[in-house]
Amino acid sequence: MALSETDNGCSGGEGGETDAIVKTCVLGGFSEGAETRALISSLPEVHGDMGTSESTTERFLVLMNRYQEQPHLLDPHLEWILNMILDIVRSEESAPSLVHLGFKFLYIICKVRGYKIFMQLFPHEVADVQPVLDLLSRQDPKDSETWETRYMLLLWLSMTCLIPFDLYRLDGHLEAESSKPREPIMDQILAIAKSYLVVSDSPRDAASVLVSKFMTRPDVKQKRLGDFLDWTLTTVSQTNDHSIRDIKVLDGVLQSLAKLFKHGKRDDLLQYAPTVLQCLEKKNLSESSEAMLRKLGVKLIQRLGLTFLKPRLAAWRYQRGSRSLAANLSMSQSAAASAAVTPEVETQEQEDYDIPEEVETVIENLLVGLKDKETIVRWSAAKGIGRVTGRLPKELADEVVGSVLDCFSFQETDNAWHGGCLALAELGRRGLLLPSRLTDVVPLIIKSLTYEEKRGACSVGSNVRDAACYVCWSFARAYEPKELEPFVTQIASALLITAVFDRNVNCRRAASAAFQENVGRQGTFPHGIEIVTAADYYAVGNLNNCYLNISVIRELATKALHNLTPQAPDYMATTVLPQLLTMAVAMDLHGRHGAILACGEVTHALHKYVMFLHRGFGGWLMRPAICGLIEKLSLSKMPFKDDPVITGWQWVIDDTIQTLHLASSGAKDSIMVAIVSALSALCDEYYQAQTGQADSQMQDVLVSQYIEGLKSSQMLTRCGSALALGCLPRFMIHSKLKQVCLKLMCTVSQKEGNFTEARRDAVRSIAHVCVKAGVCANGCPDSVVCSENVAEVFDVLLSSMSDYTTDSRGDVGAWVREAAMTSLMDLTLLVASSAPEILSPDQVKCMMCCLAQQAAEKIDRYRAHAGNIFLRLLHSTEPAVPHIPHREELETTTSLNWNAPSQAFRYIAQLLGLPEYQYHTLLGLTVSVGGITESTVHFSSQSLFDYLKRIQENNVALEQFGDTLLSILRDNLRNDRVSVPFLKMLNQMLANSCFEIFTTQENHQFCVDLLGLCKEFKKSKDISKLSACIAVFCGLIQFQGEVRKKVLSQLLLLLCHSFPVIRKNTASQMYEMLLTYDDVIDPEVLDDVMTLLSDTNCDLSTVRTHRNQLCDWLGIVRPKVVAKVTL
Repeated sequence: MALSETDNGCSGGEGGETDAIVKTCVLGGFSEGAETRALISSLPEVHGDMGTSESTTERFLVLMNRYQEQPHLLDPHLEWILNMILDIVRSEESAPSLVHLGFKFLYIICKVRGYKIFMQLFPHEVADVQPVLDLLSRQDPKDSETWETRYMLLLWLSMTCLIPFDLYRLDGHLEAESSKPREPIMDQILAIAKSYLVVSDSPRDAASVLVSKFMTRPDVKQKRLGDFLDWTLTTVSQTNDHSIRDIKVLDGVLQSLAKLFKHGKRDDLLQYAPTVLQCLEKKNLSESSEAMLRKLGVKLIQRLGLTFLKPRLAAWRYQRGSRSLAANLSMSQSAAASAAVTPEVETQEQEDYDIPEEVETVIENLLVGLKDKETIVRWSAAKGIGRVTGRLPKELADEVVGSVLDCFSFQETDNAWHGGCLALAELGRRGLLLPSRLTDVVPLIIKSLTYEEKRGACSVGSNVRDAACYVCWSFARAYEPKELEPFVTQIASALLITAVFDRNVNCRRAASAAFQENVGRQGTFPHGIEIVTAADYYAVGNLNNCYLNISVIRELATKALHNLTPQAPDYMATTVLPQLLTMAVAMDLHGRHGAILACGEVTHALHKYVMFLHRGFGGWLMRPAICGLIEKLSLSKMPFKDDPVITGWQWVIDDTIQTLHLASSGAKDSIMVAIVSALSALCDEYYQAQTGQADSQMQDVLVSQYIEGLKSSQMLTRCGSALALGCLPRFMIHSKLKQVCLKLMCTVSQKEGNFTEARRDAVRSIAHVCVKAGVCANGCPDSVVCSENVAEVFDVLLSSMSDYTTDSRGDVGAWVREAAMTSLMDLTLLVASSAPEILSPDQVKCMMCCLAQQAAEKIDRYRAHAGNIFLRLLHSTEPAVPHIPHREELETTTSLNWNAPSQAFRYIAQLLGLPEYQYHTLLGLTVSVGGITESTVHFSSQSLFDYLKRIQENNVALEQFGDTLLSILRDNLRNDRVSVPFLKMLNQMLANSCFEIFTTQENHQFCVDLLGLCKEFKKSKDISKLSACIAVFCGLIQFQGEVRKKVLSQLLLLLCHSFPVIRKNTASQMYEMLLTYDDVIDPEVLDDVMTLLSDTNCDLSTVRTHRNQLCDWLGIVRPKVVAKVTL
């Protein structure tokens, strides 16, 4: 029964605690039919306008995504939706953009419902073959904007391939109508399938579906199956998994083979299976670095195994009965008797069946897959083990089970344990794990439920425990209660402990689900209903609920005693603790151990309980509530002025700021917001001597107190104090502005890594204080922002834009930079509206350049924030910001999706052509182009190279760009955040011949200066930096003159580096360099040099001899070892 909302209500117990409210949204049907019809009908009108078409597509996407979890509700409506869109697509009047938009809508529906169901609705008559084929042949496989069209057309073609007529009949009809000879339909479809199997986008997946449908046709498999398999195996053998393009090709080919062996007939494919298996063995996909290739390899191998074995169910398997309760109850005695006789005959037949030798190889590969480092590979291998074992004789199947059990060794990794659990669950679910094996299996599963392995400062094993719960769940469904009865106590205890005390929410929920399944299907779990009621799936999802509520029901460990203490502290102190002390000196070793641990837990809990009572307002749950009460009473203008209660309210606020570090991490933000709101309202109402004038005593006390808090050793106290200063009303900071701003600036300038959040809040507060104080060009610097102090404020905020502090959480300095950008915008707009004359051109230029740098960097969120502020200041008219460099050239763009790298970097690259912005923009692009995020690297480098391509013929612009590059490198030689990405970016520039005009001149100054700077990196111990430097040296070899010999000299020095990996890397890259640039050395010694580089081993003594030989051949002076001088 589906309910739209379920409310558990209140428990009604003495504590008056409220149970968790569980809300579920279950849809009753597809209710957006009218809107969907209207959206599809509007496609012909909106397709020409990019903005309107995008909004229409987004709306349709929102409608369909509501049914992601219940896609079957769309089934009654799919046919009319498909027909409406196909009418548009088939119309000869439809423009290409309209056709693509229609297919994009079809793809959205297909993604929600699943292609296997949706593709069956496509029309697949003889008349549909040629139009679909023609439409597909007109598509551009490289057009990244229309891939949905190609994806859906391939699925449609897959359905048209099912027509029950020989395809050669269509060829005659086509030849009669056309004057030119045409390729047969069969060859056209095969060519299309092959071409799309090697593309890099989603149509590759649809092409594999096409292959599985097309190649299994009777006429096609007779004429083309062998040739197609030859092509696939040749492709597999000629590719490698180190090239991105080859990885995509391998992905498509392996997908097609897996689907072909899944859907094809065994008799047709059996003759090819040994050859395919042999090819996979040579390819050794299990060693690939790509998880998807390893998964596809396992998937294909299991399909090959099923091809080798005859498609029959094992008669020896354990069968609990029919899935249908009615069928179980209606089984007659005669049927049961006949069923008891038949297996013996089938078993005998199976025992006589010879198992091919290749099956052993298949099972061996699947067992290796169980230990893979990726879950998707292990899961595929586990399913393969289950499928293949189901076709084996009993003795061989038992050997497979024994091999799976070998995964549960403490010499194995957590991956092997996880894979073993998945395989056992599959075997049990299919009835292939006989009850006689349970005595071996259950103890291993119990161990798996508590599996944990330390890895440095953390531990792994949650996936193993989760999979062990899945095994217990599958056993509940697979076996009769009498089979599991001997193991009930062990399984029930282990599942209950996992459900209540496992720290991973997925494991707790999995254990709860497995426990509930056993209670329902086995009926033998002790106290099953009571436990399931207390520790159900939703209850165990909350960690606090598990440890503080559910564990109270069962005294399972000393931790439970700790949790019980607050419930009855007097009883624990007067009764339980004396008993524990008696047990702590008893003879029983285990009793003493447990009692001592329990004494510590109970004593600690009593201490916390007393501290809780002494905190006053009931802990951190009450603090924001009390602050909220203070705020609302102040806003209500309650007559408490000069009343002692105000002192109490102020104490609550101040004490909360001082003790914020004691609050839980989840509550800190809400408490901070409550403090700021309460303090602001309190000051407004009760700290004014008269309207607009502060109570001088309270003003001095509060300002001094919060300034002192900025020096606290507790980070959160600093944050609270900074925010408190920022929320003070204008009259409270009047005549104190200089003092407040100075201390906030000091906090910002202290770059300790531990106080990043404090610097962020101080930056925010500087802007808040300045905005509240207001602007007056000739005003007093202690009361308003004026010509005397505006430069100092701007300098602090601009310096905060260069905060790149990092810690274990990553780039935490980004918080400060984000706050600085917002504060600069607020302050600039304030000054521009009141006194624009005090804004100097240098300040505005520096601000815009810093924003341009941030808008070019690699983190999407902060790039978008900087870009939006950049455009806001650029286009602001009321007020207009003065002195913005190149305003006219930049005002062409009004809005931009900065989160999309494809749009953002295209705009940012324009700034490279403006001298004032070039340095900072290129500095920001450096970390993007030399980064590791694929999309960011792709679009940023593309935009950069597009700009460089435009200035190739402009020698002045290219020289200026080169000088800027050198300046960035010179300024950041010791800054790894910039220097390593810079080297990677520079390597890409050299590889793309971006400085080809410089290479025509001997000893060009750009190369000379660049080489001199790069030589500094040789002293580094950072392998990534040294590797990037080697690549740059190899790129610099293209420059002519004496500088080339200096580059070779540096490379030969690195050939004898103290790190073996650097020596090997240098030799490898020099080899590739000499292959690329054939004019570097004399052709007579080229072969000798290449041979020596390829044979260079990593032994330092041998390498020096080889290096000296290379020096002689290359005409380079041999380096001399400089002895260290000791004083």
